[in-house]
Amino acid sequence: MPEPIALPIANGYYMSDSPVISAQQCINWYPNIVSIPALSQETLFGTAGAILRTTTGILNQQNRGALSMRGIAYFVNGDALYRLNRVVNIGLPDTFTTTSLGAIEGTGRVSMATNGTQLFIMVPGGKGSIWVEGTTTFTPDINAVDSDFTANGNPQYVVFVDGYFLLTTDTRKFIISALNDGLAYNALDFGTAEADPDDIVAPIVYKNQVFIMGTDGAEVFQNQPAGAGFPFQRIEGFILDKGLSSPFSLILGDNTFRYVGSGKNEAPSIYELQGNKVVKISNTAIDSVLQDLTDTEVSNIFAGHYGFNGQYFTHFTLPGEVFEYNSISQRWHQRRSSIGGALDAWRASSLVTAYGKLWIGDRIDGRIGELNEDTYTEYGDTIYRQVDTMPFAANGNSFSVSSMELTVESGVGDFTTTNPLMRMSRSIDSKTITDELTKSMGKIGEYSKRLIWKRLGRAKRFEMFRFIMTDPVKPVIIKLQARIRAGTR
Repeated sequence: MPEPIALPIANGYYMSDSPVISAQQCINWYPNIVSIPALSQETLFGTAGAILRTTTGILNQQNRGALSMRGIAYFVNGDALYRLNRVVNIGLPDTFTTTSLGAIEGTGRVSMATNGTQLFIMVPGGKGSIWVEGTTTFTPDINAVDSDFTANGNPQYVVFVDGYFLLTTDTRKFIISALNDGLAYNALDFGTAEADPDDIVAPIVYKNQVFIMGTDGAEVFQNQPAGAGFPFQRIEGFILDKGLSSPFSLILGDNTFRYVGSGKNEAPSIYELQGNKVVKISNTAIDSVLQDLTDTEVSNIFAGHYGFNGQYFTHFTLPGEVFEYNSISQRWHQRRSSIGGALDAWRASSLVTAYGKLWIGDRIDGRIGELNEDTYTEYGDTIYRQVDTMPFAANGNSFSVSSMELTVESGVGDFTTTNPLMRMSRSIDSKTITDELTKSMGKIGEYSKRLIWKRLGRAKRFEMFRFIMTDPVKPVIIKLQARIRAGTR
């Protein structure tokens, strides 16, 4: 009998234009690279679940943005700004409520920033609003307070840097507020990005520098006050050659920032700032998906970032799909939710930390949830987990798999799910899939349970395997091994 050989199981997502080359999906599992000698160096861990904590309503309450100010979470859901309130119950778990603070126009995503006292909400091309923390003061329209707010065009996106709110406008300019006051403006306080005559898209602040992102590239500015002039001056020679394609894909995280963008005459990809240049981190399979989108669909992509257990995740929400990047393993996986009985893109719209928890605003309705890695459902719904391997071949020879073992964390059953299952199917053409064969992952305490499938048949050229898990128990895949007997051509 041939000795078992290890088969890669944690490559992550790579769906080639030709599935014969690769049709690797990795849904609601993420590749984990073990940094010291271990049973297996490359494993798969399940993505975090979600617990419903409160809601602002179901109908027309989709989340449009969220931000934390002084440890309190704020959500723009539907047409209003909400504060998330913690209710401390002695001897019982905390509960949470929401308070509506004021109306926010529109239905699209909003840009948000804070100076620690004022919470700034900007509807791109529309109204800017400010809530003052610790008061009942809500200003729904900054322009009604100071008309200089729109003296240099309609403001689009806002950040906070060095005591100023800084906003890009639709006239290839960016403006600043008065120091520590988002309600006061001077029509002469504006800057321009002139190194490249492209349109300004959005700003981002990184290491106290302002990156003014355009359609074809970016210029970098810093607060360099030298008298009474405009304080933000361009840093000579610091120019990025990849522009921003979708303003809400621009996201800070893990000591850098990432975004969907492109250079001149290029299709969109996903980039990361490394030093003083940007580097493409999306693989060509993701690039192909991006290239198939319309300009409007690309411009509507939005991103989020969070971290658990030393892993850092940045996700990008496309129509019908969410791709998530783990900067530690530098591999991609997919996030999906079960919505109305069907699989759809992950329903998370915004992520924000407050009260020692990671909160989720929802893109479907007004629910506000807690992202929790020890929860194996999403608001009580099933989390569908699937991983497809790469196609395996035997140097052009036919071969048979006499047995295959998937090593998982066994014995994870509980009193609700007494006998959790793993489903396996296979394909010998990367297009059609066989019926599923099911194995138990072990009832409570069956820690030595092994998942072995035998006599899996012959493949003429290549073979790939699919594993699916839907039971709400701890999902860990450690390694995949098979006994393979090669034939002749």
